[in-house]
Amino acid sequence: MKSKKYRVNRDVLSVSKIRESDEYIYWGKKTSADRLEELEINRQIVYGYGETPPRLQRILEIVERRKT
Repeated sequence: MKSKKYRVNRDVLSVSKIRESDEYIYWGKKTSADRLEELEINRQIVYGYGETPPRLQRILEIVERRKT
């Protein structure tokens, strides 16, 4: 699964009882696999991982020393 970049809008917060929300019915209709896929997306958003971050390139150079 190729991950997309997601961002959280932290300006808006809504609190309600789960059984009163439309999400209860929505998630109840989803398969377990769909729920796990969405859970992974949430983890990527919260913990900021997904694609491998860029790393420094390793450079190796062999130098022969002169005998003095």
